[in-house]
Parts: sequence; C-alpha cells; structure tokens
Amino acid sequence: MKRTDISKIRKAMEKTLEEKRYEHTLGVAYTATSLAMRYGENLENAELAGLLHDCAKEMDDDKAISLCEKHHISITEVERKNPSLLHAKTGSFLAMHTYKVDNGEIINAILNHTTGRPGMSLLEKIIFVADYIEPSRKKAANLPEIRKLAFIDLDAALLKILEDTLEYLKQKEEAIDPMTEKTYRYYREFVSK
Repeated sequence: MKRTDISKIRKAMEKTLEEKRYEHTLGVAYTATSLAMRYGENLENAELAGLLHDCAKEMDDDKAISLCEKHHISITEVERKNPSLLHAKTGSFLAMHTYKVDNGEIINAILNHTTGRPGMSLLEKIIFVADYIEPSRKKAANLPEIRKLAFIDLDAALLKILEDTLEYLKQKEEAIDPMTEKTYRYYREFVSK
C-alpha cells in the first residue's frame, strides 16, 4: 500500500473514531512500526494493521451482530454475550470491504489482535503486542516489564500478555474467549521449548 493510501486511512480513522480511541490507534501504529523495525517485518503492513486494528471498535453491538449474521461471520457464544469482542472480526471485514485492504497478513493481524491464535505470523504477533504496550496505555499488569520484553523476545512478551489477560479476566469473573486460552497454552509450550 502506498504512503498516500496510509495517509487517507489515518484521516478516515481520525474522522471515524472518538479522540481517545484515535490516539490509541496512532499509538498502536507507531508501536507496531517500531516492533516491525526491530524484527524485520514490513513497516507499511505494520502501520496499516495498527491503524485499522480497532476500526470497528465503536460499532454498536447490534450493528456488529447484524453485520456478522448478514455476511456469515461466525459468532461464538462468548461473543454473543459480549459483542464488543466482535470488533476484531467486524474490523477485518471493514478493512477488506470499506478500506480495500487485500493483504491477507494485514487482515489476519486485525482479525487476531484480541484473542491471538496458535501459530501467529510475525505481523499478527506485532499487532497483538503493540495493542497492549502502546504509549497511551496506562493500566495493564506488568506493563513496564512487557514493554521492555517486547523488544527483546516478542514471543515471551506475547505469552506474558496472554497470562496477565487471563488472570485479569478470571479476577473480574468475565467471560474468557476459548481462543485466548488455546493461544496461551500454545505459546506457553512454544516459549518453553
């Protein structure tokens, strides 16, 4: 994707997202690009995935469910109970159909940025981690440690994020997407090898 296209998408996100969400989005794009430099990933892909990762975050719950049903996008039981979790699926749909992104790696990075998945690509890992550690994020367990770790060992940072996320959700007694647990088990074994 050309620089001009990325600039257009940045402007579209500024118009579409509330100010706080837009600042988060810029932070994720910046952090993703920094991680891409560190790990040798395509910078434009990282920036674009970062810009679009939450493009559907402010979509109304009923509209998100309706979009998924209309376009035969699967909805898990956990997502039905907490439709805000659908923003990764609806965001990847919008990235393809509204923002005309045809790069499968970028689409997958948007799709998997909330729960992760076993065997993520480098770009998927970068967006997952960048979403957690971006500069405007203030409240997250072990944030300083994970920010440092992300530039040393991306897989270890990913595992720590999953571990802390699961712990947080269990303490809050909130629904846990089974994919988050599956991803955690995969990376716990992967990192220990």
